[in-house]
Parts: sequence; C-alpha cells; structure tokens
Amino acid sequence: MFYRDGIFWGMHLIWWAIWFVLLAWIFFAPSSSTYQEIEGDDPLMLLKMRFAQGEITKEEYEQSKELLKSDD
Repeated sequence: MFYRDGIFWGMHLIWWAIWFVLLAWIFFAPSSSTYQEIEGDDPLMLLKMRFAQGEITKEEYEQSKELLKSDD
C-alpha cells in the first residue's frame, strides 16, 4: 500500500471507512418502531386491551367504543 513517513496509510483509510459505515448505520438505519407506537396506540386498540385485562366492564366498553366511532 502507501507508505508515508513510515505509516501504513492503507490500513488507516480502511479504519476510517469502517467508522464511517458504522456511524452511518447507527444514525440512518430505520428503527423498528414508529413514533405513534412509542407515543401511544390507537384509542380503540387501547380500549380493547383494557376490556381484555378486565379494567372495564362490557357496558363501559360498548359505550366507549360507540363514542370513539362517532368521533370519526
């Protein structure tokens, strides 16, 4: 490769390329979760989850479901 003042520049350039690719991958790789998944799910999905976990009754579920659907 290239010798300049006793330094092996070829390997130096390879390390720069490795760091560049690593940093580009860290900053520009798509994440597995979207902003909406992080901030909160769909209100109807949250309502279904609360009903499934037993936090609300069937009547409360039906009333809230109708209210959410009427807002669309």
